[in-house]
Amino acid sequence: MPTALLSVYDKTGIVEIAEALHQLGWRIISSGGTAKVIAQAGTPVTDLADLTGVPAILDHRVVTLHPKVHGGLLADPTNAAHRADMAEHGIDPIDLVVCNLYPFASDPSIELIDIGGPAMVRAAAKNHKFVAVVVDPADYGPVLTELREHGQIGVATKRRLARDAFARIAAYDAQIASWFDDDVLPDHLHLSLTKAQTLRYGENPHQSGARYLAAGRSSWWDDAVQLGGKEMSYLNLFDTEAAWRLVHRFDGPACVIVKHANPCGVALGSDITKAYIAANACDPVSAFGGIVALNRAVPAALADALAAVFTEVIVAPSFDDDAVAILTEKKNLRVLAGPPPYGAALDIRSIDGGLLVQEVDTIALDPSSWRVVTATAPTDAQWEDLRLAWTVCAAVSSNAIVYVNDGQAIGIGAGQQNRVDSARIAAERAAGRAVGGVCASDAFFPFRDGLDVAAAAGIRAVIQPGGSMRDSEVVAAADEHGIAMVFTGERHFRH
Repeated sequence: MPTALLSVYDKTGIVEIAEALHQLGWRIISSGGTAKVIAQAGTPVTDLADLTGVPAILDHRVVTLHPKVHGGLLADPTNAAHRADMAEHGIDPIDLVVCNLYPFASDPSIELIDIGGPAMVRAAAKNHKFVAVVVDPADYGPVLTELREHGQIGVATKRRLARDAFARIAAYDAQIASWFDDDVLPDHLHLSLTKAQTLRYGENPHQSGARYLAAGRSSWWDDAVQLGGKEMSYLNLFDTEAAWRLVHRFDGPACVIVKHANPCGVALGSDITKAYIAANACDPVSAFGGIVALNRAVPAALADALAAVFTEVIVAPSFDDDAVAILTEKKNLRVLAGPPPYGAALDIRSIDGGLLVQEVDTIALDPSSWRVVTATAPTDAQWEDLRLAWTVCAAVSSNAIVYVNDGQAIGIGAGQQNRVDSARIAAERAAGRAVGGVCASDAFFPFRDGLDVAAAAGIRAVIQPGGSMRDSEVVAAADEHGIAMVFTGERHFRH
């Protein structure tokens, strides 16, 4: 009679698989809460203590750590020496282990560090030629199907289950090791990632792409609902993430339009429809085929405005029913409703032989720490626009220059090798709308030339980190133009 050892924290489906195994002629061994649940359901179950002769001890810390358990899991029945040891010590083979672990990540603590569970899973996975190990309730059905149809669990399935088991243990250990880390960037970085989504393709159609979820973490992506449109690609996710993060930096109704990971339109408004119209007006050419993120529910009036512009993805907290009907008529438009971003702990990029890791950049909007360095100070309205420009600038690829006027980004220069070119691009995009507006620069002006370009476009206030050896020349140029200038003391490069 084949034997199955069932020991799970998550009892989902355990009664059903126990009963199904019993009906197939299997002997069920279990302990503690798992055995109680199975017995209460009327399925015969042998208590593990009856097998080992030792009850659970040390407040249930030691239950399965016994030779009759691990001998049954690790024995090779084709090995004569193993068979002799089993006969001498009264060890019976165990053919199937169903086990999931204490949920350490739910409430990290010493008591939620599972010992017996991982030991059993590792033993069974090591000996997967003879023992099947199931760590995910989603696999109960496929395993039972194989048993019913073939009378056994196939070699390929056992190998796949073993691989999943080792991956689960690796993720579990990574969570625990990370809990012990005291530094943001510890000497050893423990990463365990699970594929959460297969994407249509990567950056280009010839590249495969997928989204992975870090062990113990949750993502707004998993709680988002796609209401319409085709599957997402790598760049759809990458750009949508950038837009969604930025739009949630604003409290009032706001719209962010992103193209190739850079904002090409950002605006605040008295309502969300006005915010979108203003954001699209920043650079309607670049907004074509972009990502639109909104921090308020989308009404039908806004859906009508959105539908008139080719857009890849629209993401918002929710959509009115009429808005959904309008937007889902466009089969290629991906419509997402999702919660706010949950927040990333680290910014990670690949590099030859490993990873380049840093803390995620955060932006402080505390004018009390900023310093006016010119004879002219910003007006109240300019302070509001400076805060907006500074927020947007931190999300733009360096070198970054952002022009804002009356709550609307009207010119964005991104990703140039020198700052003066970014200032010229922003002025070109502004097309005369920068008169009386403000400018943000993600890093200091190394020379006055970038400032002169902004002044020529009509900019009347500038926010920048300061810190250049030529700060005095740049400040003097600002005074010459009658421009108010604010130093934040904090740079926001983004590459």
